Amino acid sequence: MTATAAAREAASTQEIRRYFPALERHHHGHPVAYFDGPGGTQVPAPVVDTMREYLLHHNANTHWRFPTSEETDRLIAGSREALADLLGADPAEIAFGANMTTLTFHLARALGRRWGEGDEIVVTELDHHANVSPWRALERERGVTIRAVPFVPATGQLDWPALERALSPRTRLLAIGAASNALGTVSDVTRACALARGAGALTFVDAVHYAPHALVDVRAIGCDFLACSAYKFYGPHVGVLYGRRERLEALDVPKLAPAPDTAPERMETGTLNHEGIVGAGAAVDFLASLGGAGSRRERLVRTFGALHRRAQELVERLWQGLESTAGVRLFGPAPGEPRTPTVGFTVAGRATDDVATALAGEGVFVSNGDFYATTVVERLGIAPDGLVRAGCACYTTADEVDRLVAAIRLL
Repeated sequence: MTATAAAREAASTQEIRRYFPALERHHHGHPVAYFDGPGGTQVPAPVVDTMREYLLHHNANTHWRFPTSEETDRLIAGSREALADLLGADPAEIAFGANMTTLTFHLARALGRRWGEGDEIVVTELDHHANVSPWRALERERGVTIRAVPFVPATGQLDWPALERALSPRTRLLAIGAASNALGTVSDVTRACALARGAGALTFVDAVHYAPHALVDVRAIGCDFLACSAYKFYGPHVGVLYGRRERLEALDVPKLAPAPDTAPERMETGTLNHEGIVGAGAAVDFLASLGGAGSRRERLVRTFGALHRRAQELVERLWQGLESTAGVRLFGPAPGEPRTPTVGFTVAGRATDDVATALAGEGVFVSNGDFYATTVVERLGIAPDGLVRAGCACYTTADEVDRLVAAIRLL
């Protein structure tokens, strides 16, 4: 199928926008343009309807012998299947949790029980601290050594020679982000995981910012673990952890003795957010519904292909508009380099709080600060004020991009 044919089989931006009631909101007389998607996307009505249906008609705890409990079991199993299709995994390799951060701390504690002095973990300076702090906790608790791989401030890209130098026979884990939530940088995690395997190390990929913009394939990446968050791809606030099945079954995971000990439930501590899990599956089905006919994975391939092409056009328009605006300084890879449609920038003489507040007055919602990518803004020399961050989502239009640029020029 050609790219043009694939695009025709995917819903248009205007068709997609009809599913999002949030887009009807006005602020100070302006229709709201949501550029805050990197911190959490808006939720389409079908996802909310699915969660409402669950809470009103199927709500129960799991694994009991009455209808609503059995229905809950089936719905959770269905969501595992949906997330497995999104990530290219098996349903038995999908665990749910409160959020990516909580799941990563849980995984780190389980892995760290077998590590100690002389063992090393490699992290990167590009990462959100949710993929740094859980591993640094093992530095204090277990005596492991943390090696941090820098990035190149001028390009916003990972320092690959430094990564290769950091890996050694002592490396037990490489923890790396697939995309920077602050700069939009997409890193070649397939290459990184191959390097780590060559050193005999496990791999953990933070795909929170990547998963909304590119279809994940954990088999192709070759990672042992990967995490993402449904609220970044049009779902509720739920975290998702993929773990290679044999890895999940081998973990010395902190758990209650009576709780299930089989993958993936052994990773799921306590009673979970059932309606959120059901909503996460519904978010995947929503994305698949935009991609025409075929299996869920095939439809997701078409959806993500079409959304990627549109996003690249939008980010190029946004970058060029900001680049030609006096006083604006852009950070991260330029269009044409591997990146998501998320742009970080500053405006000379204006605090990022002031910029975000002024834009909100025009109905343009952006986020600002360090976005928990604290090391990134420190290395760029813009701490503590940080960046203004504008991210395009499936509902973003070219007119909204132009509104953002025009509002910046009026500051």
